[in-house]
Amino acid sequence: MTSKNRKILVTSALPYANGPIHLGHLLEYIQTDIWVRFQKMRGHEAYYVCADDAHGTPIMLKAQQLGISPEEMINNVREEHMADFAGFNIEFDNYHSTHSDENRVFAEEIYNRLHAKGHIKTRTIQQLFDPEKEMFLPDRFVKGTCPKCKSEDQNGDNCDNCGETYSPTDLINPVSVVSGATPVLKDSEHYFFDLPAFEEMLKEWTRSGSLQEEMANKLGEWFESGLQQWDISRDAPYFGFEIPNAPGKFFYVWLDAPIGYMGSFKNLCDKRGINFDEFWEKDSTAELYHFIGKDIIYFHSLFWPAMLSGADYRQPTSVYAHGFVTVNGRKMSKSKGTFIKGRTYLDHLNPEFLRYYFAAKLTSRIDDLDLNLEDFAQRVNSDLVGKVVNIASRCASFISKKFDGMLSTNIDDQELADEVMNAGDSIAALYESREFGRAMREIMALADKVNEYIAVKEPWQLIKEEGKQQEVQDICSLGINLFRILMIYLKPVLPELAAKTAGFLNDELIWEGHKALLVDHKVNKFKALLQRVEMDKVNAMVDDSKDNLVATQDVAEPVTGPLADDPIADEIGFEDFAKVDLRVAKIVVAEHVEKADKLLRIEVDLGGETRQIFAGIKSAYQPEDLVGKLTVVVANLAPRKMRFGMSEGMIIAAGPGGKDIFILNPDDGAQPGQRVM
Repeated sequence: MTSKNRKILVTSALPYANGPIHLGHLLEYIQTDIWVRFQKMRGHEAYYVCADDAHGTPIMLKAQQLGISPEEMINNVREEHMADFAGFNIEFDNYHSTHSDENRVFAEEIYNRLHAKGHIKTRTIQQLFDPEKEMFLPDRFVKGTCPKCKSEDQNGDNCDNCGETYSPTDLINPVSVVSGATPVLKDSEHYFFDLPAFEEMLKEWTRSGSLQEEMANKLGEWFESGLQQWDISRDAPYFGFEIPNAPGKFFYVWLDAPIGYMGSFKNLCDKRGINFDEFWEKDSTAELYHFIGKDIIYFHSLFWPAMLSGADYRQPTSVYAHGFVTVNGRKMSKSKGTFIKGRTYLDHLNPEFLRYYFAAKLTSRIDDLDLNLEDFAQRVNSDLVGKVVNIASRCASFISKKFDGMLSTNIDDQELADEVMNAGDSIAALYESREFGRAMREIMALADKVNEYIAVKEPWQLIKEEGKQQEVQDICSLGINLFRILMIYLKPVLPELAAKTAGFLNDELIWEGHKALLVDHKVNKFKALLQRVEMDKVNAMVDDSKDNLVATQDVAEPVTGPLADDPIADEIGFEDFAKVDLRVAKIVVAEHVEKADKLLRIEVDLGGETRQIFAGIKSAYQPEDLVGKLTVVVANLAPRKMRFGMSEGMIIAAGPGGKDIFILNPDDGAQPGQRVM
């Protein structure tokens, strides 16, 4: 939609109020913030609201552990979240909490409307109950042995080893995570939202263009398997809102979490005098957008629109899902220092670096985004420092020192100026469609052309020639003008840099400003706008993110003497031995390690995850003979930092030494990632 005078309400998913904001979270808030800033620059009435998701058993138990009330804990976390978001220049119009009067009113109202229409059902179910804590246990608070593959210490709803999903009552030898007690089955009456009653409405809405195609296709699988009634109640003790006329029963956290969007917006409306109904009434012409992660599509694209429909509210205009963040190609890891908290990042690096890098890689699709830390530094330094800011750096000193800060009345290259100015419409269309990466590439291509123009004109040489003063002023004035337009295009991504630029240029950098140049205009003295990313600061951030130190010595060399000459180590119990996670792995890369007598650098595939391992088997194997072989590795060995790099596991090998070292070779039918024991 590109019509004027749009009314737009935008939300991001609510962060849970029991932990810090990390870089995985920040992808979503940065993506949303960029989009909202762009809409506001275009002159639309746009609001961005969010809140802490503050209810549920985990919050109740964590508050007990800390010895404080849940209210005190969620207030403390909310302050931390708001500070972290502000640090990344994420500008909410309102940041609230689901534990609020507004949210309680809307949750009760929606429930009562659904109940009155017959969309709330009750039935008795059996649940696992902790006899020591005297509480029913949510799925994630039960652990036990997987009923399918028999792996131990698995969660109550799915197995990390084989991927099976199940009910916690199906677990073998279930244990309460809360107390360690053996849970018992107990009957309880629960309240259900009749989702199947909305199947036809949902089929139509999910195929209406409101969702990304990948999202709509995924939801089609749910329709094929049949929609199920949704359990919306939890038993006391529980931190949340009590269900009307149902003592001891509370709304499940996922019922009132999306309603928190309404609660936060109502709180904003009351403060600013905004008409709430214009945005939420059934026939509203305002636009409502939810930005979410792909893991919560089901809640936002089935439960939420169905609840709104049943309660006579409007449906979202669109729900936009994004993928997950990986770091250096892998899931974020505490041991590797790549599970990076927002606050840790801010302690070391400029927040605009991350905003730009995410923008440069974001698309409108549900793709995972990799934060490669070396590429991050190179991309920011190349694009922002080496291309965009470089234009101002090359031109500003001449304007300031030689021409008293005045920009020329002449336009030296009208064709180049027109090309940069006319790009605004296509860049706007890319912002609108959330193709931020393509927008950044188009902006950087323009920056390349401006830098090429300045390099060809060489004002630093012309200034030495008599009678070339006006030409130098014209060249540098155009350079600064085109830098200004590029910064207008980048302003949604880089608000802090844009503010500094506006101060230098004496200009507001409004979006429509890209259509004109500043002529006969006074600018201020230029100051450095941006510093390069230094890898030592990136590395320091990673080091500060590590939960514990890893060993710095080299991995131990294999046994080289007869086994009989080696004393047997101290006995260990079976429980300790069972902690060793042996997995089948496929060797995909093997190569010599320079200046290492006994080590090979090996990369193994563990069923979708690649690990680097340094193994002391060089005397027995040529690297080329290992590629493609299956072997067995210790998959849960803490990474070891060696002088050659990080070793992320151990290849199982045995033998007296020399050429007689034998790696384990599982049967050809084994699959990478398969557990050996």
